[in-house]
Amino acid sequence: MLKNPETKYRPFISPIELPDRQWPNKRLTKAPRWLSTDLRDGNQALANPMDVERKLRFYDMLIASGFKEIEVAFPSASQIEFDFVRALIEGDRIPEDVAIQVLTQSRADLIARTFESLQGARKAIVHLYNATAPLFRRVVFGMERHEIVDLAITGVTAMLKESLKRPDTDWTFEYSPETFCFTEPDFALEICERVLDVWQPTADRPAILNLPATVEVAMPNVYADQIEWFCRNISRRDAVIISVHPHNDRGTAVASAEQALLAGAERVEGCLFGNGERTGNVDLVTLAMNLYTQGIDPELYFPSIREVVSTVEYCNGITLHPRHPYAGELVHTAFSGSHQDAIRKGFAAHERRNDGIWEMPYLPVDPADIGESYEAVIRVNSQSGKGGVAWVIEQDKGLKLPRAMQVDFSRCIQLLADETKRELTAEDIWSEFVRSYHVDDISIFALLDYEGGLRNGGGAERIFTGRIRHRDRDIAVTGRGNGLVSSVLAAMADAFGVDLNVVDYQEHALRRGADAKAAAYLQCVRPDGSEVFGVGIDDDVATATVKAVLSAASAGD
Repeated sequence: MLKNPETKYRPFISPIELPDRQWPNKRLTKAPRWLSTDLRDGNQALANPMDVERKLRFYDMLIASGFKEIEVAFPSASQIEFDFVRALIEGDRIPEDVAIQVLTQSRADLIARTFESLQGARKAIVHLYNATAPLFRRVVFGMERHEIVDLAITGVTAMLKESLKRPDTDWTFEYSPETFCFTEPDFALEICERVLDVWQPTADRPAILNLPATVEVAMPNVYADQIEWFCRNISRRDAVIISVHPHNDRGTAVASAEQALLAGAERVEGCLFGNGERTGNVDLVTLAMNLYTQGIDPELYFPSIREVVSTVEYCNGITLHPRHPYAGELVHTAFSGSHQDAIRKGFAAHERRNDGIWEMPYLPVDPADIGESYEAVIRVNSQSGKGGVAWVIEQDKGLKLPRAMQVDFSRCIQLLADETKRELTAEDIWSEFVRSYHVDDISIFALLDYEGGLRNGGGAERIFTGRIRHRDRDIAVTGRGNGLVSSVLAAMADAFGVDLNVVDYQEHALRRGADAKAAAYLQCVRPDGSEVFGVGIDDDVATATVKAVLSAASAGD
């Protein structure tokens, strides 16, 4: 890279001055009209273009997702493209409320072939384009302004004539000054006005003017200014639909589309997950989900985002990045300890509020809304903390670990993660929990039978009696205390010399109903000041409590 890039690259300076721009103060309140270009623009961008089977599979998914306008082919480009359009029409695969769109260049023979492919369609959009920017006029075409205008007028006139031969189809015309974002504003306006003079659109039968950011050359706010200026100055504003087709060369296609909508655009062309030439088109899934998370119905629906991803990956032969917004397999996942703790607390608060409003740290969308589960929201590796470990245990086993136990167990998991140098599964975490706290471990202390909680006469003292196996020996034990925990600890001290003082005791049901299990947790201190923890799980809460004592005792044996 050059240390002085200014010697090679020139900044794009917009000629538009719009001191009274209105778009920054606007807000989006409804979905735009959507056009998927996956089957045409996105298909041309593939190293191996889709065959008919893949195109049909993709098309069916677009219909199921709610698209009402779909650019299906460039029918004059190849026989395969032509045949695909015919297959949709002749196979009656186009719902009545859906319009297919096709693209053509401004040549009479290509336009005739395009209309031939659409014979018998109920509704169709024919999209004509030609490049208009100075760079393309000078380098690619060697044409002056008036010659570019003549090229467009010749094409749109031919479109009108071809449409009149087929009056049974509901036709919509679309024109793109293809390199709009770096075309002189006055020239983009001039050529579009000349096109409209030929088509004579009305408010009842509007034309579409598509203003592409064919190559991103400036920041999104510059594009928004261009769109607002154009909307202010086009003469038949009520008779045109302003459409945008942002590409992603600067990585800001989504921002460009959103700001263009604020500036007056009503329609967006793009691809699912941003496929397209070079860095791709605008990502329609991200745009739609951005609206959804603002409480706006996007009128596109992805109730099983994983199925959408699978279909696109199969049809395009391109793997979706795991961090892709909304749809990547890791975008709802937190590895960081602080993030995990915040999410765990957020879910607890959400459950307590029970008001239906989604307010969740680090999760702008409820994964369940797009068919994702909560199992992978928190995943554990060496970067994780107590909150993440506690979440996995709670989601997998229903155990709500006390905070002190969370801290203690997270140390165990940290050591395991450092040792294995990989992400830990729920099975890994549970195995380590069982090992660390001797859950149902009968190799050291095993409860054979007991009677507990019996009051001594009418006083407060309770008596625990039972039989406990310590390694290979069955021993009858008795202990007295002011409760079950203290009486069991007294019995353990007398029979086995276990000396533990209780710091904290907690219990909860693992599930509701007559068959509910209970979990009990014990935090104790040894005479040397060290802490030990115990956990017990059983159908009976008292038995779970006794098992928790034995679990803590096993830690020091």
